[in-house]
Amino acid sequence: MRSTPLNRRLLLQAAGAAAVAAAASPFGAAAPASASPGVLYSNALIQQRADPFVVRHTDGYYYFTASVPAYDRIVMRRATTVQGLATAQEVTVWHKHASGPMSAHIWAPELHYISGRWYLYFAAGRADDVWAIRMYALENASANPLSGTWTERGQITTPRDSFSLDATTFTNGSTRYLCWAQSDPELGSGTSLYLAAMASPWAITGTPVRISKPTNSWETIGHNVNEGAAVVKRNGRIFMTFSASATDANYAMGLLTASEGANLLSASSWSKSAQPVLRSSDATGQFGPGHNSFTVSEDGQSDLLVYHARPYKNISGDPLYDPNRHTRVQKFYWKADGTPDFGIPVADGATPYRLAAHGSTTVFLNHYDFRLRANATPALLADSQFRIVTGLSGSGTVSLESANFPGRFLRHRNYELWVEAGDGSAQFRQDASFHRRAGLADAGAVSFEAVNFAGRYLRNASGLVNLLTATTDAERSAATFRLE
Repeated sequence: MRSTPLNRRLLLQAAGAAAVAAAASPFGAAAPASASPGVLYSNALIQQRADPFVVRHTDGYYYFTASVPAYDRIVMRRATTVQGLATAQEVTVWHKHASGPMSAHIWAPELHYISGRWYLYFAAGRADDVWAIRMYALENASANPLSGTWTERGQITTPRDSFSLDATTFTNGSTRYLCWAQSDPELGSGTSLYLAAMASPWAITGTPVRISKPTNSWETIGHNVNEGAAVVKRNGRIFMTFSASATDANYAMGLLTASEGANLLSASSWSKSAQPVLRSSDATGQFGPGHNSFTVSEDGQSDLLVYHARPYKNISGDPLYDPNRHTRVQKFYWKADGTPDFGIPVADGATPYRLAAHGSTTVFLNHYDFRLRANATPALLADSQFRIVTGLSGSGTVSLESANFPGRFLRHRNYELWVEAGDGSAQFRQDASFHRRAGLADAGAVSFEAVNFAGRYLRNASGLVNLLTATTDAERSAATFRLE
Protein backbone atom coordinates (compact mmCIF):
# COMPACT_ATOMS: atom_id res chain seq x y z
CA MET A 1 0.00 0.00 0.00
CA ARG A 2 1.34 3.41 -0.92
CA SER A 3 2.09 5.61 2.07
CA THR A 4 1.07 9.26 2.20
CA PRO A 5 3.67 12.02 1.69
CA LEU A 6 3.41 12.83 5.41
CA ASN A 7 4.29 9.27 6.39
CA ARG A 8 7.22 9.38 4.03
CA ARG A 9 8.44 12.58 5.67
CA LEU A 10 8.38 10.77 9.02
CA LEU A 11 10.35 7.95 7.49
CA LEU A 12 12.93 10.39 6.17
CA GLN A 13 13.13 12.02 9.57
CA ALA A 14 14.04 8.69 11.07
CA ALA A 15 16.63 8.18 8.36
CA GLY A 16 18.32 11.52 8.95
CA ALA A 17 17.68 15.13 9.84
CA ALA A 18 19.34 16.35 6.67
CA ALA A 19 16.46 15.17 4.53
CA VAL A 20 13.92 16.91 6.71
CA ALA A 21 15.84 20.16 6.54
CA ALA A 22 15.89 20.02 2.78
CA ALA A 23 12.17 19.31 2.65
CA ALA A 24 11.48 22.28 4.88
CA SER A 25 13.67 24.66 2.92
CA PRO A 26 12.07 27.97 2.09
CA PHE A 27 13.19 27.39 -1.47
CA GLY A 28 10.75 24.49 -1.78
CA ALA A 29 11.25 20.99 -3.16
CA ALA A 30 14.36 20.18 -5.12
CA ALA A 31 13.72 21.28 -8.67
CA PRO A 32 15.67 20.26 -11.76
CA ALA A 33 19.31 21.19 -11.82
CA SER A 34 21.02 22.68 -14.82
CA ALA A 35 22.94 20.09 -16.78
CA SER A 36 26.59 19.59 -15.92
CA PRO A 37 28.72 16.46 -16.26
CA GLY A 38 28.96 14.03 -13.39
CA VAL A 39 32.06 14.02 -11.19
CA LEU A 40 33.46 11.27 -8.99
CA TYR A 41 35.40 11.76 -5.77
CA SER A 42 35.97 9.67 -2.67
CA ASN A 43 35.20 10.75 0.90
CA ALA A 44 36.59 11.51 3.33
CA LEU A 45 38.99 13.49 1.15
CA ILE A 46 41.51 14.41 3.88
CA GLN A 47 41.47 13.04 7.42
CA GLN A 48 41.58 15.32 10.47
CA ARG A 49 41.48 18.59 8.59
CA ALA A 50 38.70 20.93 9.69
CA ASP A 51 37.50 24.25 8.27
CA PRO A 52 38.76 23.29 4.78
CA PHE A 53 39.42 25.85 2.11
CA VAL A 54 40.08 24.84 -1.50
CA VAL A 55 40.73 27.27 -4.34
CA ARG A 56 41.47 26.51 -7.98
CA HIS A 57 44.03 28.94 -9.35
CA THR A 58 44.77 29.99 -12.92
CA ASP A 59 47.96 27.90 -12.87
CA GLY A 60 45.82 24.73 -13.00
CA TYR A 61 46.41 23.74 -9.37
CA TYR A 62 43.95 23.26 -6.55
CA TYR A 63 45.30 24.74 -3.32
CA PHE A 64 44.16 23.44 0.06
CA THR A 65 44.49 24.70 3.61
CA ALA A 66 42.63 23.87 6.82
CA SER A 67 42.81 23.76 10.61
CA VAL A 68 44.99 21.01 12.06
CA PRO A 69 43.96 19.35 15.37
CA ALA A 70 46.94 20.83 17.25
CA TYR A 71 45.89 24.35 16.20
CA ASP A 72 49.57 25.27 16.04
CA ARG A 73 50.41 25.92 12.37
CA ILE A 74 49.12 26.58 8.87
CA VAL A 75 49.48 23.78 6.33
CA MET A 76 48.93 23.72 2.59
CA ARG A 77 48.72 21.19 -0.24
CA ARG A 78 48.33 21.51 -3.98
CA ALA A 79 47.36 19.13 -6.77
CA THR A 80 46.04 19.30 -10.31
CA THR A 81 42.90 17.39 -9.30
CA VAL A 82 40.62 17.60 -6.31
CA GLN A 83 41.12 13.93 -5.48
CA GLY A 84 44.85 14.44 -5.80
CA LEU A 85 44.75 16.66 -2.71
CA ALA A 86 44.17 13.52 -0.64
CA THR A 87 47.71 12.26 -1.26
CA ALA A 88 49.51 15.51 -2.06
CA GLN A 89 52.49 16.44 0.09
CA GLU A 90 51.50 18.69 2.95
CA VAL A 91 53.74 21.66 3.72
CA THR A 92 53.78 23.78 6.87
CA VAL A 93 53.99 27.36 5.58
CA TRP A 94 53.71 29.18 8.91
CA HIS A 95 53.98 28.22 12.58
CA LYS A 96 52.54 29.88 15.67
CA HIS A 97 54.62 32.30 17.73
CA ALA A 98 56.07 31.21 21.06
CA SER A 99 54.29 34.02 22.90
CA GLY A 100 52.20 37.13 22.37
CA PRO A 101 49.76 37.52 19.47
CA MET A 102 49.37 34.55 17.13
CA SER A 103 50.71 32.06 19.68
CA ALA A 104 47.66 29.80 20.26
CA HIS A 105 44.50 28.49 18.60
CA ILE A 106 45.57 28.90 14.97
CA TRP A 107 42.19 28.50 13.30
CA ALA A 108 40.51 28.33 9.92
CA PRO A 109 43.07 29.60 7.40
CA GLU A 110 41.80 30.79 4.02
CA LEU A 111 43.92 31.37 0.91
CA HIS A 112 43.09 34.16 -1.56
CA TYR A 113 44.90 35.56 -4.59
CA ILE A 114 44.54 39.33 -4.73
CA SER A 115 46.29 41.71 -7.16
CA GLY A 116 49.10 39.29 -7.97
CA ARG A 117 49.83 38.18 -4.41
CA TRP A 118 48.66 35.39 -2.13
CA TYR A 119 47.03 36.14 1.20
CA LEU A 120 46.30 33.83 4.10
CA TYR A 121 43.60 34.92 6.54
CA PHE A 122 43.38 33.10 9.87
CA ALA A 123 42.41 33.53 13.49
CA ALA A 124 44.67 33.14 16.51
CA GLY A 125 44.79 33.61 20.27
CA ARG A 126 47.64 34.19 22.68
CA ALA A 127 49.53 31.66 24.77
CA ASP A 128 48.65 33.69 27.87
CA ASP A 129 45.01 34.05 26.77
CA VAL A 130 44.01 31.40 24.24
CA TRP A 131 40.54 32.92 23.85
CA ALA A 132 41.83 36.34 22.83
CA ILE A 133 41.02 35.33 19.27
CA ARG A 134 41.62 37.93 16.57
CA MET A 135 42.01 37.90 12.77
CA TYR A 136 45.38 38.13 11.03
CA ALA A 137 46.75 38.24 7.48
CA LEU A 138 49.90 36.87 5.80
CA GLU A 139 51.17 37.89 2.35
CA ASN A 140 53.27 35.99 -0.19
CA ALA A 141 54.47 37.30 -3.58
CA SER A 142 55.61 33.87 -4.82
CA ALA A 143 53.76 32.26 -7.72
CA ASN A 144 53.53 29.07 -5.68
CA PRO A 145 52.19 29.84 -2.18
CA LEU A 146 53.70 26.64 -0.80
CA SER A 147 57.10 28.28 -1.29
CA GLY A 148 58.45 31.81 -0.99
CA THR A 149 58.21 34.02 2.07
CA TRP A 150 55.06 34.67 4.05
CA THR A 151 55.12 38.19 5.48
CA GLU A 152 52.98 38.93 8.51
CA ARG A 153 50.71 41.87 7.77
CA GLY A 154 49.38 41.84 11.30
CA GLN A 155 45.94 41.97 12.84
CA ILE A 156 42.88 42.89 10.82
CA THR A 157 41.46 45.45 13.20
CA THR A 158 37.79 46.15 13.70
CA PRO A 159 36.10 49.11 15.48
CA ARG A 160 35.33 46.81 18.40
CA ASP A 161 38.42 44.96 19.61
CA SER A 162 36.86 41.65 20.62
CA PHE A 163 36.74 37.95 19.81
CA SER A 164 36.74 37.71 15.99
CA LEU A 165 37.52 34.98 13.50
CA ASP A 166 36.76 33.26 10.19
CA ALA A 167 37.58 36.10 7.81
CA THR A 168 36.68 35.56 4.18
CA THR A 169 36.83 37.97 1.26
CA PHE A 170 34.99 38.40 -2.03
CA THR A 171 34.38 41.07 -4.63
CA ASN A 172 31.18 42.50 -6.02
CA GLY A 173 31.42 45.13 -8.69
CA SER A 174 34.50 47.21 -7.97
CA THR A 175 34.43 46.65 -4.21
CA ARG A 176 36.24 44.01 -2.18
CA TYR A 177 34.51 42.97 1.01
CA LEU A 178 35.56 41.19 4.18
CA CYS A 179 33.07 39.06 6.09
CA TRP A 180 33.88 37.66 9.52
CA ALA A 181 32.37 36.38 12.75
CA GLN A 182 32.68 38.49 15.90
CA SER A 183 31.37 38.51 19.44
CA ASP A 184 28.06 40.34 19.54
CA PRO A 185 27.17 42.36 22.68
CA GLU A 186 23.48 41.69 22.04
CA LEU A 187 24.05 37.96 22.39
CA GLY A 188 25.84 38.06 25.72
CA SER A 189 27.92 35.15 24.51
CA GLY A 190 28.14 34.22 20.84
CA THR A 191 29.06 35.51 17.41
CA SER A 192 27.27 37.23 14.56
CA LEU A 193 28.42 37.83 10.98
CA TYR A 194 29.75 41.26 10.02
CA LEU A 195 30.59 42.75 6.63
CA ALA A 196 32.78 45.69 5.61
CA ALA A 197 34.50 47.06 2.54
CA MET A 198 38.27 46.67 2.37
CA ALA A 199 40.87 49.41 2.02
CA SER A 200 43.65 46.86 1.41
CA PRO A 201 43.97 43.07 1.56
CA TRP A 202 44.61 43.37 5.32
CA ALA A 203 42.44 46.31 6.37
CA ILE A 204 38.76 47.22 6.33
CA THR A 205 37.28 50.65 5.82
CA GLY A 206 34.07 52.28 6.93
CA THR A 207 31.60 51.04 9.50
CA PRO A 208 30.95 47.27 9.55
CA VAL A 209 27.36 46.08 9.32
CA ARG A 210 25.95 43.01 11.03
CA ILE A 211 24.29 40.92 8.34
CA SER A 212 23.30 37.86 10.38
CA LYS A 213 22.64 37.14 14.03
CA PRO A 214 21.91 33.65 15.44
CA THR A 215 18.23 33.73 16.31
CA ASN A 216 16.73 30.53 14.88
CA SER A 217 16.63 27.45 17.11
CA TRP A 218 19.10 25.57 14.90
CA GLU A 219 21.62 28.43 15.26
CA THR A 220 21.66 28.42 19.05
CA ILE A 221 22.23 24.82 20.13
CA GLY A 222 25.11 24.65 22.58
CA HIS A 223 26.34 28.11 21.59
CA ASN A 224 24.85 31.13 19.81
CA VAL A 225 26.93 31.00 16.66
CA ASN A 226 27.08 32.38 13.13
CA GLU A 227 30.56 31.84 11.66
CA GLY A 228 32.55 30.39 8.75
CA ALA A 229 31.05 32.38 5.87
CA ALA A 230 31.72 31.42 2.24
CA VAL A 231 30.45 33.03 -0.95
CA VAL A 232 29.30 31.72 -4.31
CA LYS A 233 27.70 33.98 -6.94
CA ARG A 234 25.24 32.95 -9.63
CA ASN A 235 22.16 34.16 -11.45
CA GLY A 236 22.64 37.75 -10.30
CA ARG A 237 22.65 36.79 -6.64
CA ILE A 238 25.23 36.37 -3.90
CA PHE A 239 24.82 33.24 -1.81
CA MET A 240 26.68 33.24 1.47
CA THR A 241 26.77 30.03 3.46
CA PHE A 242 27.66 30.08 7.14
CA SER A 243 27.80 27.66 10.05
CA ALA A 244 25.80 27.73 13.26
CA SER A 245 25.53 26.19 16.75
CA ALA A 246 28.19 24.26 18.66
CA THR A 247 30.89 22.29 16.81
CA ASP A 248 29.33 18.92 17.64
CA ALA A 249 26.61 17.09 15.72
CA ASN A 250 24.41 20.20 16.01
CA TYR A 251 26.73 22.20 13.75
CA ALA A 252 24.82 23.03 10.57
CA MET A 253 25.09 25.18 7.48
CA GLY A 254 22.78 28.11 6.79
CA LEU A 255 22.37 30.41 3.82
CA LEU A 256 22.16 34.18 3.31
CA THR A 257 21.12 35.65 -0.04
CA ALA A 258 21.49 39.11 -1.55
CA SER A 259 21.14 40.60 -5.00
CA GLU A 260 24.40 41.53 -6.71
CA GLY A 261 22.90 44.95 -7.35
CA ALA A 262 21.90 45.58 -3.75
CA ASN A 263 23.74 47.64 -1.17
CA LEU A 264 25.55 44.80 0.54
CA LEU A 265 26.40 47.04 3.49
CA SER A 266 22.72 47.26 4.37
CA ALA A 267 21.54 44.41 6.58
CA SER A 268 18.13 44.53 4.89
CA SER A 269 19.74 43.43 1.62
CA TRP A 270 20.38 39.97 3.08
CA SER A 271 17.74 37.31 3.66
CA LYS A 272 18.34 34.15 5.67
CA SER A 273 17.02 30.66 4.98
CA ALA A 274 14.57 29.59 7.66
CA GLN A 275 16.15 26.13 7.94
CA PRO A 276 19.67 24.77 7.54
CA VAL A 277 20.73 23.91 4.00
CA LEU A 278 23.07 21.15 5.21
CA ARG A 279 22.95 19.31 8.51
CA SER A 280 23.83 16.01 10.20
CA SER A 281 22.54 12.78 8.69
CA ASP A 282 22.07 9.63 10.71
CA ALA A 283 21.45 7.79 7.45
CA THR A 284 24.83 8.58 5.92
CA GLY A 285 26.72 8.66 9.21
CA GLN A 286 28.01 12.22 8.84
CA PHE A 287 27.64 14.68 11.68
CA GLY A 288 28.23 18.39 12.18
CA PRO A 289 28.77 19.37 8.52
CA GLY A 290 29.89 22.93 8.03
CA HIS A 291 32.61 25.57 7.71
CA ASN A 292 32.67 25.11 3.97
CA SER A 293 34.30 26.58 0.91
CA PHE A 294 33.42 26.39 -2.77
CA THR A 295 35.38 25.33 -5.82
CA VAL A 296 34.74 23.83 -9.27
CA SER A 297 35.44 20.48 -10.89
CA GLU A 298 38.43 19.87 -13.12
CA ASP A 299 36.44 20.63 -16.27
CA GLY A 300 35.07 23.80 -14.67
CA GLN A 301 31.47 22.74 -15.20
CA SER A 302 30.39 21.32 -11.84
CA ASP A 303 30.16 23.28 -8.60
CA LEU A 304 31.73 21.61 -5.58
CA LEU A 305 31.07 21.99 -1.88
CA VAL A 306 34.05 21.41 0.41
CA TYR A 307 33.27 21.08 4.12
CA HIS A 308 34.12 19.12 7.24
CA ALA A 309 32.10 16.57 9.19
CA ARG A 310 32.67 13.79 11.72
CA PRO A 311 31.82 10.12 11.08
CA TYR A 312 30.21 9.76 14.53
CA LYS A 313 27.72 11.64 16.68
CA ASN A 314 28.83 11.15 20.26
CA ILE A 315 31.92 13.01 21.47
CA SER A 316 33.80 12.77 24.75
CA GLY A 317 34.81 16.15 26.11
CA ASP A 318 34.84 19.47 24.29
CA PRO A 319 34.06 18.87 20.60
CA LEU A 320 36.46 21.66 19.67
CA TYR A 321 39.32 19.36 20.62
CA ASP A 322 37.99 16.19 19.04
CA PRO A 323 40.38 15.71 16.09
CA ASN A 324 38.16 13.83 13.68
CA ARG A 325 36.56 16.53 11.63
CA HIS A 326 37.47 15.35 8.13
CA THR A 327 37.56 17.32 4.88
CA ARG A 328 34.86 16.19 2.46
CA VAL A 329 33.80 17.16 -1.06
CA GLN A 330 30.63 16.68 -3.09
CA LYS A 331 28.88 18.21 -6.03
CA PHE A 332 26.00 20.59 -5.43
CA TYR A 333 23.25 21.60 -7.81
CA TRP A 334 21.10 24.56 -8.79
CA LYS A 335 17.33 24.59 -8.57
CA ALA A 336 15.02 25.94 -11.23
CA ASP A 337 14.57 29.10 -9.16
CA GLY A 338 18.33 29.75 -9.32
CA THR A 339 19.12 28.84 -5.71
CA PRO A 340 21.69 26.23 -4.64
CA ASP A 341 20.72 22.75 -3.48
CA PHE A 342 23.32 21.07 -1.27
CA GLY A 343 21.32 17.94 -0.49
CA ILE A 344 22.74 15.86 2.36
CA PRO A 345 26.29 15.13 3.53
CA VAL A 346 26.89 12.04 1.42
CA ALA A 347 28.24 8.79 2.86
CA ASP A 348 31.90 7.84 2.93
CA GLY A 349 33.26 6.39 -0.29
CA ALA A 350 32.38 7.27 -3.87
CA THR A 351 30.27 10.39 -4.39
CA PRO A 352 26.86 9.84 -6.00
CA TYR A 353 25.52 10.80 -9.40
CA ARG A 354 22.20 11.99 -10.71
CA LEU A 355 20.91 10.13 -13.77
CA ALA A 356 19.19 12.46 -16.21
CA ALA A 357 16.87 11.12 -18.90
CA HIS A 358 18.34 11.22 -22.40
CA GLY A 359 17.43 14.41 -24.22
CA SER A 360 16.18 16.13 -21.07
CA THR A 361 17.66 18.52 -18.53
CA THR A 362 14.65 18.26 -16.22
CA VAL A 363 13.89 14.54 -15.80
CA PHE A 364 15.93 12.42 -13.36
CA LEU A 365 15.76 8.93 -11.98
CA ASN A 366 14.51 9.21 -8.41
CA HIS A 367 12.75 7.15 -5.79
CA TYR A 368 9.55 7.89 -3.91
CA ASP A 369 8.21 5.35 -1.43
CA PHE A 370 11.20 3.32 -2.69
CA ARG A 371 9.71 2.93 -6.19
CA LEU A 372 12.03 4.13 -8.97
CA ARG A 373 10.61 6.90 -11.11
CA ALA A 374 11.72 9.29 -13.83
CA ASN A 375 10.21 12.74 -13.50
CA ALA A 376 11.06 16.38 -12.95
CA THR A 377 9.85 16.70 -9.37
CA PRO A 378 11.85 14.53 -6.96
CA ALA A 379 10.80 15.50 -3.44
CA LEU A 380 14.40 15.73 -2.29
CA LEU A 381 17.68 16.10 -4.15
CA ALA A 382 19.05 12.97 -2.47
CA ASP A 383 16.12 10.95 -3.82
CA SER A 384 17.71 11.40 -7.24
CA GLN A 385 21.27 10.53 -6.24
CA PHE A 386 22.81 7.08 -6.56
CA ARG A 387 26.27 5.69 -6.03
CA ILE A 388 27.52 3.37 -8.75
CA VAL A 389 29.37 0.66 -6.84
CA THR A 390 30.86 -2.77 -7.59
CA GLY A 391 28.02 -5.11 -8.44
CA LEU A 392 26.61 -7.26 -5.67
CA SER A 393 26.85 -10.25 -8.00
CA GLY A 394 30.57 -9.74 -8.56
CA SER A 395 33.19 -7.99 -10.64
CA GLY A 396 32.25 -6.84 -14.10
CA THR A 397 28.86 -5.66 -12.85
CA VAL A 398 27.61 -2.59 -11.00
CA SER A 399 24.93 -1.89 -8.44
CA LEU A 400 23.20 1.45 -7.83
CA GLU A 401 23.04 2.38 -4.14
CA SER A 402 20.67 5.04 -2.81
CA ALA A 403 22.48 8.15 -1.55
CA ASN A 404 20.04 8.86 1.26
CA PHE A 405 19.40 5.23 2.15
CA PRO A 406 22.87 3.65 2.13
CA GLY A 407 22.63 -0.14 2.02
CA ARG A 408 19.54 -0.01 -0.19
CA PHE A 409 20.03 -0.77 -3.87
CA LEU A 410 18.04 -0.61 -7.06
CA ARG A 411 16.70 -4.10 -7.72
CA HIS A 412 14.12 -5.38 -10.13
CA ARG A 413 11.10 -7.29 -8.89
CA ASN A 414 8.42 -8.39 -11.33
CA TYR A 415 10.23 -6.14 -13.83
CA GLU A 416 9.63 -3.11 -11.58
CA LEU A 417 12.54 -1.20 -10.04
CA TRP A 418 12.62 -0.69 -6.28
CA VAL A 419 15.09 0.64 -3.73
CA GLU A 420 15.53 -2.22 -1.27
CA ALA A 421 17.94 -3.58 1.33
CA GLY A 422 19.56 -6.90 0.53
CA ASP A 423 18.27 -10.06 2.16
CA GLY A 424 21.52 -11.96 1.73
CA SER A 425 20.19 -14.13 -1.06
CA ALA A 426 21.86 -14.85 -4.37
CA GLN A 427 18.58 -13.86 -6.03
CA PHE A 428 18.74 -10.35 -4.58
CA ARG A 429 22.37 -9.95 -5.60
CA GLN A 430 21.46 -10.89 -9.16
CA ASP A 431 18.37 -8.66 -9.23
CA ALA A 432 20.40 -5.71 -7.94
CA SER A 433 23.29 -6.07 -10.39
CA PHE A 434 23.60 -4.63 -13.88
CA HIS A 435 25.99 -4.39 -16.76
CA ARG A 436 26.92 -0.78 -17.32
CA ARG A 437 26.72 -0.22 -21.07
CA ALA A 438 27.42 2.69 -23.36
CA GLY A 439 24.14 4.54 -23.77
CA LEU A 440 21.88 2.83 -26.29
CA ALA A 441 20.93 6.22 -27.76
CA ASP A 442 24.17 8.08 -26.96
CA ALA A 443 27.53 6.38 -26.47
CA GLY A 444 28.58 9.22 -24.17
CA ALA A 445 25.76 8.38 -21.77
CA VAL A 446 24.97 5.11 -19.96
CA SER A 447 22.43 2.31 -20.03
CA PHE A 448 22.01 -0.43 -17.43
CA GLU A 449 21.25 -3.99 -18.55
CA ALA A 450 20.03 -6.59 -16.05
CA VAL A 451 22.58 -9.28 -15.26
CA ASN A 452 19.96 -12.02 -15.12
CA PHE A 453 17.69 -10.78 -17.94
CA ALA A 454 19.85 -10.12 -20.97
CA GLY A 455 18.38 -7.52 -23.30
CA ARG A 456 16.29 -5.87 -20.57
CA TYR A 457 17.32 -2.40 -19.37
CA LEU A 458 16.30 0.25 -16.89
CA ARG A 459 13.80 2.15 -19.00
CA ASN A 460 11.56 5.10 -18.37
CA ALA A 461 7.96 4.30 -19.20
CA SER A 462 5.37 6.98 -18.44
CA GLY A 463 7.22 8.28 -15.41
CA LEU A 464 8.02 4.91 -13.87
CA VAL A 465 11.21 2.92 -14.43
CA ASN A 466 10.86 -0.75 -15.30
CA LEU A 467 13.06 -3.52 -16.64
CA LEU A 468 12.15 -3.59 -20.31
CA THR A 469 13.53 -4.38 -23.73
CA ALA A 470 14.69 -1.50 -25.92
CA THR A 471 14.29 -2.18 -29.62
CA THR A 472 12.94 1.04 -31.10
CA ASP A 473 14.70 4.40 -31.21
CA ALA A 474 12.24 5.77 -28.66
CA GLU A 475 12.79 2.83 -26.34
CA ARG A 476 16.56 3.10 -26.62
CA SER A 477 16.32 6.78 -25.77
CA ALA A 478 14.17 5.98 -22.74
CA ALA A 479 16.83 3.49 -21.60
CA THR A 480 19.67 6.00 -21.83
CA PHE A 481 20.77 8.30 -19.02
CA ARG A 482 23.34 11.05 -18.59
CA LEU A 483 25.43 11.08 -15.44
CA GLU A 484 25.32 14.43 -13.63
